[in-house]
Amino acid sequence: MSDFLSGTGLIFGRYARQTLRSKVQMLFGVLMPLLYLLFFGPLLTDLPLASAGSSWQVLVPGLLLQLSLFGASFCGFGIIVEKQYGVLERMRVTPVSRLALLLGRVLRDAALFVFQSVLLVLAALAMGLRAPLLGILVGFAFVAVLTVALASLSYALAVKVTAPQEFGPVINAVTMPSMLLSGLMLPMTLGPGWLDVLSHFMPFRYLVDAVRSAFTGDYTSASVLHGSLVALALAAASVTLCTRAFRRSAA
Repeated sequence: MSDFLSGTGLIFGRYARQTLRSKVQMLFGVLMPLLYLLFFGPLLTDLPLASAGSSWQVLVPGLLLQLSLFGASFCGFGIIVEKQYGVLERMRVTPVSRLALLLGRVLRDAALFVFQSVLLVLAALAMGLRAPLLGILVGFAFVAVLTVALASLSYALAVKVTAPQEFGPVINAVTMPSMLLSGLMLPMTLGPGWLDVLSHFMPFRYLVDAVRSAFTGDYTSASVLHGSLVALALAAASVTLCTRAFRRSAA
């Protein structure tokens, strides 16, 4: 166990230092949700959101998970570059376990996107967001868990493909429907009934609803429970799948 933890810490430290040297990656990753916050948020102020909360309590949770959805889904590009330069192969011959090689990466990703989430929430507070501190912390926890899940899937795909031209279209084909059907921008209950029913087959919908409930202080709702179970199940399945992909590719 100590070897596993030290290996995970070693990999995490390597990629964390790499990220800290790239200020562009740290700050500009939050640019897209920040633009949504600035230019899309004011359009929601007069919408009849009823029990969903204020417009900021509806939009900001969606933007937090959007940050994780789009950011973590493209993490696999780093693996493709490492494969081309032989970095991944050299790391595989070390005694570090395959799970540690994965967790070190995804924990770095989770830390990065939680940091960007903090910046986004600070900007939202300045624009009028009012949410309980515990609800905001719950939102950060969901960002971290979703990042672990999606980054793991992204790495698993990156191990399988041979070129960025194969990777990008697959990610785009998954992320865009996920964004549209999960209600990141607006609650799906505002749409037609058939679209609301269809969105229940999208796992991210449950995470969005959970964070929105937390931002209104409703921590014991069924939405929070369902969102937590879906997030944990998705993360566990994704890490398991990616670890197997790492092992098979090294065989």
